[in-house]
Amino acid sequence: MQQDVIIIGGSFAGLSAAMQLVRGQRKVTVVDAGKPRNRFAKHSHGFFGLDGQAPKAIKQKTWQQLLEYDTATIIDAEVINVEKTGDGFTIQLSKQSQLSAKKLILATGLQDILPDIKGIKSRWGKTVVHCPYCHGYELRNRSLGVIATGPMSLHQAGMIPDWGVTTYFSQGEHFPDTEQKVFLQQRGVRFEDTPVIEVLGEGTDISAVKLADGRVIEVKGLYVGLKTQMASSIPKQLGCEFTQGPMGEIVITDDFKQTSIKGVFAAGDIVNPMQNATFASASGVMAGVGVHHQLIQELL
Repeated sequence: MQQDVIIIGGSFAGLSAAMQLVRGQRKVTVVDAGKPRNRFAKHSHGFFGLDGQAPKAIKQKTWQQLLEYDTATIIDAEVINVEKTGDGFTIQLSKQSQLSAKKLILATGLQDILPDIKGIKSRWGKTVVHCPYCHGYELRNRSLGVIATGPMSLHQAGMIPDWGVTTYFSQGEHFPDTEQKVFLQQRGVRFEDTPVIEVLGEGTDISAVKLADGRVIEVKGLYVGLKTQMASSIPKQLGCEFTQGPMGEIVITDDFKQTSIKGVFAAGDIVNPMQNATFASASGVMAGVGVHHQLIQELL
């Protein structure tokens, strides 16, 4: 049986979209591969009413709430192919089955590309982070470092002193101009141009960073500027148009989250230049509303 909507991705954005649609009594199937971007973080912070909850717990609770609606279905699988058909879309699942729907919502998320520095990856989402609003409070009142990866790292370095004494590691590449340096100095930022080559500490804790010249500088938490890429090939496979965001490509949508492909909507980190759980959820709500409005108009 054809669904009204298939949502690819079952985390904050996809589930927020699904909730709007099932409350409109639309038949919705959410397909989720179980690899959300936030799986490396123990807790989600700043999300209204759920501060400090584990992302997995938030997701599971939302799944339970969604499945209380009799028009909702959730499938644990990966989408391996999508085809445009005469009256909608057909998707091929990794479990060797097919689904069809009138509309698609892509909530497929992004993949983070971390700096190639020893000790970074194992601490990602714990003591190596990107967003101070998401994790800064947990790393507060300690010596902190910003490892530069691009121009946005200077902006990051200007923010982090609100959480602790900050050292800006330019990696010998990303230097502030005169105006930026004066501002950072006023913020109390320290500067180090010798590249960081290793993060030191027990487990996921950080005690210091090792520099290329052999020196060791004490820090207890690190911020890195990310590069991102699409976690799924589906948006490009469908021919969606992209633009360059601060960290990587994002999908272009209109105000109701429809992509350049009619009937294909997108939500979450893949459409948001600034990314966190709240922004992801909000864009999911808009995508769900946008799809519902389009379905209504097609009945007229």
